[in-house]
Amino acid sequence: MIVGRHRKSKPPGRRQLGLRVAGAVLLAVSACIHLALYLTGYRSIPTIGWLFLLQVIIGFVLVAGALVTYSRLAAAAGAAFALSTLGCYLLAVWTGLFGFKEVRTRAGIAAGLIEVAAFATLALAALATAAGRQATRPAGPGARMRARAQAAASIVIAAVGAVSVLALVLFGVALASAAGAPAAVAGAGVTLKTATIGGVTVLTNADDRTLYWFAPDTPTASACTGSCAVYWPPVTGSPTAEPGVTGTLSTITRPGGAVQATYDGHPLYTYIGDSGPRQARGNDLDLNGGLWYEVRVSG
Repeated sequence: MIVGRHRKSKPPGRRQLGLRVAGAVLLAVSACIHLALYLTGYRSIPTIGWLFLLQVIIGFVLVAGALVTYSRLAAAAGAAFALSTLGCYLLAVWTGLFGFKEVRTRAGIAAGLIEVAAFATLALAALATAAGRQATRPAGPGARMRARAQAAASIVIAAVGAVSVLALVLFGVALASAAGAPAAVAGAGVTLKTATIGGVTVLTNADDRTLYWFAPDTPTASACTGSCAVYWPPVTGSPTAEPGVTGTLSTITRPGGAVQATYDGHPLYTYIGDSGPRQARGNDLDLNGGLWYEVRVSG
C-alpha cells in the first residue's frame, strides 16, 4: 500500500554541507565587518548608516537560513545578497551613493573579497543541493531529463565562476580608482574661519567644513591614525586665520611626517559623515576610541 508521495527533505551530503557552512561563515564575517563599521562611524552618515544596519540584520538572517535549512533557495538568496552588497560598494566608490562617496580602506577591501567568496560558495551550495535531489530520484523515463539538468548545472557552475572572476576584476578596478586616506603635504597652508551652525559659532576650513577635535589627543600628538584618519581626515598644513578666529594656532607632526593644524592645543579634523559645508554630524560622537566635538570659537 502506498502511504503517500510526500518526501521529507534529506540532510545535505558532506560536500553540500561544507559549502553551506563555508558560505554562511563568509556571509557572517561580512556582516560583522559592516557592524563594526556601523558602530565606528557609519551610523551617523545619513541614509548610509541605516543601510549598513539593514545589511547586518539581513546578513545574519541569511546566515541562519543557510545553516538551519536545506533549501537551495536560502543558499541562492545568500549568494545574491553577497553580490548585491559588493555592487553597492562599487557604486559608492565610483559615483557615490546617496551623497556619500566611499574611500579605500582595509576593512572595505577585506569585506569585498569575502563577499565575492561568499557569493561563489553559496551559489555552488545551491547548485549542489539541486544536483543532490536529482541524484536521489529513481531511474526511469526521467533519466534523459536528469542528464539535461546535469549539463545545465555544469553551464551554471561555469557562469558562477565567470561572475566571480568579473566581480574580482571590477573590485580591483574600483580599488585602483578609489581615494585612500587623505594625503598631507608638509608646509602646505590651510585657512581657518568661522561659521554659525545651530546658533553656535564653530571653526571651519576654507570650504566651510566643520572642524572637530578628538578627546584622546594631546597638544603634541594625534591619537587618530590608521583607519580613524580615513573617517576623520586630519586638517594638514600650517594654519592661517581669517578675521573672527580667536585662539592659538599651531601645528604638530603626525606619524609619517605630515603637518597637522591645531587650535588651542587641539589637533583639527573634518568628518567623512559631513556630506557638505556647514554640517556638524560628528559632534558629540563616541567613535574610533573616544569622543569627538566640534571646535567652538568664543567671541
